[in-house]
Amino acid sequence: MGFFTDTSVCIGCKACEVACKEWNAIPEDGMELTGMSYDNTVGLGASTWRHVAFIEQRKPVSVGPDTDVLGISPQGAVTPGREEGELRWLMASDVCKHCTHAACLDVCPTGSLFRTEFGTVVVQEDICNGCGYCIPACPYGVIDQRKGDGRAWKCTLCYDRIGDGLEPACAKACPTDSIQYGPLDELRERAAARVETLHDAGVEEARLYGADPGDGVGGAGAFFLLLDEPEVYGLPPDPVVTTRDLPSMWRHAAVAAAGLLGATALACLTGRRR
Repeated sequence: MGFFTDTSVCIGCKACEVACKEWNAIPEDGMELTGMSYDNTVGLGASTWRHVAFIEQRKPVSVGPDTDVLGISPQGAVTPGREEGELRWLMASDVCKHCTHAACLDVCPTGSLFRTEFGTVVVQEDICNGCGYCIPACPYGVIDQRKGDGRAWKCTLCYDRIGDGLEPACAKACPTDSIQYGPLDELRERAAARVETLHDAGVEEARLYGADPGDGVGGAGAFFLLLDEPEVYGLPPDPVVTTRDLPSMWRHAAVAAAGLLGATALACLTGRRR
């Protein structure tokens, strides 16, 4: 099970943020104005499991032989200090990706992080010892430690709700169905059809992010339809599970240790003969 977030229909209402906080009893963390448009939470963290980004862009206005120049002049007006083009907002509700190959699971020493029967990744806060190993292991920078608490926290994909056959709180609260919950195979088919529809409508920049099971994290359990490059949304363009090289590292370490032990034993035997 997982999430498909269609950013093309996100209206930035923040209902998902509020529903997530209310259901999971997450403390407030965005009561101060940041000066970054309407984004008062800035990014995902221990107390923000859903984050709605507001990205302001200047998009060049294409003028063709049949274009009504007077009709587009208000949206294509030039503001001092800005490039020519119409103003547009890109809004997107970000969340933990619930990776198929999750590095946070690999490095957790206590078993606090575990894979559920739904394929999602959950932190058991009563087992977390606050070591923080999972934080640099996440290629998306999702997991965080809460100040004054020390333990790691992130989205659970409402494990308690879906276990009772309910939708996650954020998907239930979304008024435009920008956030959709269901079996991943069905969501991927639906997402591919949505991208095709947008392409047919002339939105060539529409693309899926995290939907490919062959990517660096084995496909995400929460993937997105984007209207620009991933970097614009603050997402890594080509994420790779950070523990990918651990098996080979351990093999090399074992070979080195065996060589050291062999050299030590040989030195001892040589010394005895003398």
